[in-house]
Amino acid sequence: MNPNQLHEEIKDTNLSYLMLAQNMINQDMAAALFRLGISGEMADLIASLTPAQLIKMASSNMLVCRFRLDENLLLNMITDHSRDRLMAQPHATILMASQPAAELVE
Repeated sequence: MNPNQLHEEIKDTNLSYLMLAQNMINQDMAAALFRLGISGEMADLIASLTPAQLIKMASSNMLVCRFRLDENLLLNMITDHSRDRLMAQPHATILMASQPAAELVE
Protein backbone atom coordinates (compact mmCIF):
# COMPACT_ATOMS: atom_id res chain seq x y z
CA MET A 1 0.00 0.00 0.00
CA ASN A 2 1.50 3.30 -1.03
CA PRO A 3 1.35 6.41 1.20
CA ASN A 4 -1.53 7.98 -0.75
CA GLN A 5 -3.64 4.84 -0.37
CA LEU A 6 -2.82 4.70 3.33
CA HIS A 7 -3.84 8.34 3.79
CA GLU A 8 -7.14 7.69 1.98
CA GLU A 9 -7.83 4.68 4.23
CA ILE A 10 -7.14 6.78 7.33
CA LYS A 11 -9.44 9.54 6.06
CA ASP A 12 -12.23 7.04 5.38
CA THR A 13 -11.80 5.46 8.81
CA ASN A 14 -11.78 8.84 10.53
CA LEU A 15 -14.91 10.01 8.75
CA SER A 16 -16.75 6.77 9.50
CA TYR A 17 -15.74 6.93 13.15
CA LEU A 18 -16.69 10.59 13.57
CA MET A 19 -20.06 10.12 11.89
CA LEU A 20 -20.79 7.03 13.99
CA ALA A 21 -19.69 8.80 17.18
CA GLN A 22 -21.81 11.85 16.42
CA ASN A 23 -24.84 9.66 15.72
CA MET A 24 -24.32 7.65 18.91
CA ILE A 25 -23.94 10.82 21.00
CA ASN A 26 -27.09 12.36 19.55
CA GLN A 27 -29.13 9.19 20.18
CA ASP A 28 -27.96 8.25 23.70
CA MET A 29 -25.25 10.30 25.40
CA ALA A 30 -24.67 7.95 28.33
CA ALA A 31 -24.31 4.87 26.14
CA ALA A 32 -22.06 6.77 23.73
CA LEU A 33 -19.73 7.88 26.52
CA PHE A 34 -19.44 4.28 27.69
CA ARG A 35 -19.02 2.69 24.25
CA LEU A 36 -16.68 5.31 22.85
CA GLY A 37 -14.66 5.73 26.06
CA ILE A 38 -14.67 9.50 25.78
CA SER A 39 -15.40 12.30 28.24
CA GLY A 40 -18.59 14.34 28.23
CA GLU A 41 -16.59 17.36 27.10
CA MET A 42 -15.28 15.46 24.09
CA ALA A 43 -18.77 14.14 23.31
CA ASP A 44 -20.17 17.67 23.34
CA LEU A 45 -17.40 18.78 20.99
CA ILE A 46 -18.04 15.90 18.55
CA ALA A 47 -21.81 16.47 18.67
CA SER A 48 -21.37 20.15 17.78
CA LEU A 49 -19.20 19.58 14.69
CA THR A 50 -20.69 20.65 11.37
CA PRO A 51 -20.40 18.33 8.34
CA ALA A 52 -17.59 20.55 6.97
CA GLN A 53 -15.73 20.32 10.28
CA LEU A 54 -16.16 16.54 10.34
CA ILE A 55 -14.66 16.25 6.87
CA LYS A 56 -11.78 18.58 7.75
CA MET A 57 -11.06 16.66 10.96
CA ALA A 58 -11.25 13.33 9.12
CA SER A 59 -8.68 14.53 6.59
CA SER A 60 -5.91 14.25 9.16
CA ASN A 61 -3.15 11.77 8.40
CA MET A 62 -3.56 10.38 11.93
CA LEU A 63 -6.39 8.26 13.29
CA VAL A 64 -8.77 10.23 15.50
CA CYS A 65 -9.92 7.12 17.35
CA ARG A 66 -7.79 4.95 19.56
CA PHE A 67 -7.62 1.22 20.19
CA ARG A 68 -9.06 0.72 23.68
CA LEU A 69 -7.95 -2.87 24.08
CA ASP A 70 -4.42 -1.90 25.02
CA GLU A 71 -4.07 -4.48 27.74
CA ASN A 72 -3.32 -8.10 26.94
CA LEU A 73 -5.81 -9.26 29.57
CA LEU A 74 -8.71 -7.49 27.86
CA LEU A 75 -7.67 -8.56 24.39
CA ASN A 76 -7.30 -12.17 25.47
CA MET A 77 -10.66 -12.16 27.23
CA ILE A 78 -12.45 -11.04 24.11
CA THR A 79 -10.60 -13.24 21.61
CA ASP A 80 -10.13 -16.40 23.67
CA HIS A 81 -12.33 -19.26 22.53
CA SER A 82 -12.22 -21.25 25.74
CA ARG A 83 -15.22 -22.80 27.45
CA ASP A 84 -15.52 -19.72 29.68
CA ARG A 85 -16.10 -17.44 26.68
CA LEU A 86 -19.68 -16.78 27.78
CA MET A 87 -18.40 -14.92 30.85
CA ALA A 88 -15.20 -13.51 29.34
CA GLN A 89 -16.83 -10.82 27.20
CA PRO A 90 -19.05 -9.39 29.97
CA HIS A 91 -16.03 -9.41 32.29
CA ALA A 92 -13.97 -7.55 29.68
CA THR A 93 -16.77 -5.00 29.32
CA ILE A 94 -16.76 -4.41 33.07
CA LEU A 95 -12.99 -3.92 33.04
CA MET A 96 -13.20 -1.45 30.15
CA ALA A 97 -15.97 0.45 31.93
CA SER A 98 -13.71 0.89 34.93
CA GLN A 99 -11.07 2.65 32.82
CA PRO A 100 -11.28 6.44 32.93
CA ALA A 101 -12.65 8.12 29.82
CA ALA A 102 -10.03 9.69 27.61
CA GLU A 103 -9.62 13.37 28.29
CA LEU A 104 -9.12 16.07 25.70
CA VAL A 105 -5.44 16.98 25.93
CA GLU A 106 -4.78 20.64 25.35
